[in-house]
Amino acid sequence: MRADARLKQPIEICKLQLFLQDKHMPGNNYNCNPSTPRSRLERLLRERELRRSNRVSQSNEDGNRQAEFVGSDAFFTEGENLGLSSEDDFPEGVSATKIFIDGCEWKEGRPPKQRLLVVANRLPVSAVRKGEDSWQLEISVGGLVSALLGVKEFDARWIGWAGVNVPDSVGQKALTKALAEKRCIPVFLDEEIVHQYYNGYCNNILWPLFHYLGLPQEDRLATTRSFQSQFDAYKKANQMFADVVHEHYQEGDVVWCHDYHLMFLPKCLKEHNNKMKVGWFLHTPFPSSEIHRTLPSRSELLRSVLAADLVGFHTYDYARHFVSACTRILGLEGTPEGVENQGKLTRVAAFPIGIDSDRFIRALELPQVQDHMKELKERFAGRKVMLGVDRLDMIKGIPQKILAFEKFLEENLNWRDKVVLLQIAVPTRTDVPEYQKLTSQVHEIVGRINGRFGTLTAVPIHHLDRSLDFHALCALYAVTDVALVTSLRDGMNLVSYEFVACQASKKGVLILSEFAGAAQSLGAGAILVNPWNITEVAASIGYALNMAADEREKRHHHNFMHVTTHTSQEWAATFVSELNDTIVEAQLRTRQVPPILPIKVAVDRYLQSSNRLLILGFNATLTEPKDTLGRRGGQIREMELKLHPDLKEPLKKICDDSKTTIVVLSGSDRSVLDYNFGDYNMWLAAENGMFLRLTMGEWMTTMPENLNMDWVDSVKHVFEYFTERTPRSHFELRETSLVWNYKYADIEFGRLQARDLLQHLWTGPISNASVDVVQGGRSVEVRAVGVTKGAAIDRILGEIVHNKGMKAPIDYVLCIGHFLPKDEDVYTFFEPELPVEAPPTVPTRPPSPTPGMSSAPLPRISMSKSNSKAARLKKQRSLSTLEKRASIHAIGSAWRPTLMRDKMSLHEGSSVLDLKGDNYFSCAVGRKRSSARYLLGSSDDVVTLLKELAEGS
Repeated sequence: MRADARLKQPIEICKLQLFLQDKHMPGNNYNCNPSTPRSRLERLLRERELRRSNRVSQSNEDGNRQAEFVGSDAFFTEGENLGLSSEDDFPEGVSATKIFIDGCEWKEGRPPKQRLLVVANRLPVSAVRKGEDSWQLEISVGGLVSALLGVKEFDARWIGWAGVNVPDSVGQKALTKALAEKRCIPVFLDEEIVHQYYNGYCNNILWPLFHYLGLPQEDRLATTRSFQSQFDAYKKANQMFADVVHEHYQEGDVVWCHDYHLMFLPKCLKEHNNKMKVGWFLHTPFPSSEIHRTLPSRSELLRSVLAADLVGFHTYDYARHFVSACTRILGLEGTPEGVENQGKLTRVAAFPIGIDSDRFIRALELPQVQDHMKELKERFAGRKVMLGVDRLDMIKGIPQKILAFEKFLEENLNWRDKVVLLQIAVPTRTDVPEYQKLTSQVHEIVGRINGRFGTLTAVPIHHLDRSLDFHALCALYAVTDVALVTSLRDGMNLVSYEFVACQASKKGVLILSEFAGAAQSLGAGAILVNPWNITEVAASIGYALNMAADEREKRHHHNFMHVTTHTSQEWAATFVSELNDTIVEAQLRTRQVPPILPIKVAVDRYLQSSNRLLILGFNATLTEPKDTLGRRGGQIREMELKLHPDLKEPLKKICDDSKTTIVVLSGSDRSVLDYNFGDYNMWLAAENGMFLRLTMGEWMTTMPENLNMDWVDSVKHVFEYFTERTPRSHFELRETSLVWNYKYADIEFGRLQARDLLQHLWTGPISNASVDVVQGGRSVEVRAVGVTKGAAIDRILGEIVHNKGMKAPIDYVLCIGHFLPKDEDVYTFFEPELPVEAPPTVPTRPPSPTPGMSSAPLPRISMSKSNSKAARLKKQRSLSTLEKRASIHAIGSAWRPTLMRDKMSLHEGSSVLDLKGDNYFSCAVGRKRSSARYLLGSSDDVVTLLKELAEGS
């Protein structure tokens, strides 16, 4: 393949072929460049170069194919651009013209473009019905539309609501056909859904909350009563969007969901097709966790968004707030890459949107724009021009801006007839009382200031309650000396970008609110202000008007370079590139994740076997499901572990089956197991198997005789200290370990305290002690070396065989648990391996326990497996009291741990295990990173499995 052909091939194909070499993936019709880098950063850098090279190549070929600008009025949202309608249905940053979108026909020989399904609340189209089956359409282009039109790698299709109610099938069919020519696909929402979903939940709940305005204050009871119905409508609308996506989805498509209107959509899509590539981008701020937690549906929305593969925000602050909310509200693990939940990583990153800067720069050369500029220069000759361009909204800070300008005029008499403020305020939501009140307030302040400082021939403030067309807007940007953006809270605010793009000649100064997302990108070249500090803004106006030319030029150069390189096209290409790369990395991780337990197969094998062993964990396995903060149903309930109520009957049936032996193997102490399982005929192994009893017998110990517990008191003092310092934490003192638990404490503070606690332990009490420190999800455990479930299981088996006089070999093992990584050696203990010849030896039978011992030592177990992991574990672990005595007794006969081919009399438990590989089922519950063979999602799945086993029993 030629080099230029390789440059044009889809980048995702290269990555997938590189990492999944022999795995067939959809669309892999090309060979991958063997020199493609393997690290994630190298891959992304390489893709960046490939995109640029590809773009230059296609630009040369398609230079004569350009979009035709046909309109003047445009769609306006979030105050980013001026000129359009007053509603804010589009993502933040929509600019101001209309464009005709051609159908995409690619030249023969060019590689197919990646299909991209862009799902937003509103289609970039306005539709007017002209007859029963005819529609007039116009496409409004903004930041998102122009971004995707400018990226040649995509074959983009839009899915969204057309903004009109079409109840009849004839009209729907006609509109669908008309929109198809514009590569748009409609979602038809009825009036009630629109009222509850869009006007209610989106605009009245989510939008104010995300902009730090809080939940509605007035008519609180009415809001509370209608909240659930609005949320139900929100979920229903999102499902309707998902249904349309499913209808048009093709394997390999990328689905890009946009904004707070569709937070539920990623979950709906993934539930239908888990392999779908889904990204979600928020065009507004994401509030701090303290604000977001006031939302009644907080957890459900967060989990729905986390179903996406990549979650994007305009700034790092918003991304950080989202991760913090997932950590504090859901109790999930936040990482530098995103949010991790049971092995699934949702990547979270910042992708600052830009504008099509070339469009603004080219527009300045148009004759009509030059005429506008000339007219404006003549109109304001001898005066400095200050400009504010905003949607008339509470978050835009228009009153604060005007009051700051008034203070500047008060303090600078010499500037009163030398400066003018042009404020463009595009009306929006004119039927909402709050916005009507804001309009009256602004008009009152403007009138007062003009009356105070104006003359018969000039006024200091020109206020326009209207939009401007694209050409007039560009001209206004170009003649402005100082742009004022004083948003109280803004997702991005692309007005600042548009101003910079039009300032190549004037090199004006940008005063920018630090609460606008653009401050993260343009803060170095702009003058950042707190819009609530009227005195600071007024002083900044004076500084900007008096700024030296060289400083203005330096500031402008910095911002201009950013605006012209971080374009909307680059933003879209970068997001999709990161999404593709995220999918590749997820596929690599998935290959290391065990599959879901095939319950039917496990049950069938169970029924076919004659001597079964079930080893069950307790916490998060046989208990009711809890969230990661240790709560059931969102609330903290019992502190003590309790058996899942749905398991009582199934467990009793299985325990009564003479062919089945059940062992509950837990880290909990003996009293907890006694309380929950005392009425069942089963074996209980407490404190990681160090204590054992048949429920109708007495407790015995399996602890090695030389277990050193001298460290307990000093560790206990440290745990007591940190329990006092960490509210809602507690510690448990067990006979073989100490556990400090902070699952009910503030999650971030708990983690900090745990880190501090570990430092205290390693530098003090346990620096020279023979202990293991085991870190759980919300706990720190200190236990003696050798205290693990895997190390105890062979001793437990020996006692079971001895007690039951077991003669038939165990031919089925089911081991299920939510075990810590330290204890997962219990899974590998039973793994069958290829037989290795071992020289036969004649073992010596261990002596009977010495009278007076507090608990019965356990007999040795002979395993019917050659060279098994169990045998290796026996060689590594500490010997129990009985084994030490047996070893001393058998020195003369060269006694050693027995292997499968060792011969023992039947009454000693010969051939304890006779496992075939497909009769062993190890299963981790709720842990995707595990050495177990299989996975189960939660204890509810364990209930399902055990019920089926009980029916068979």
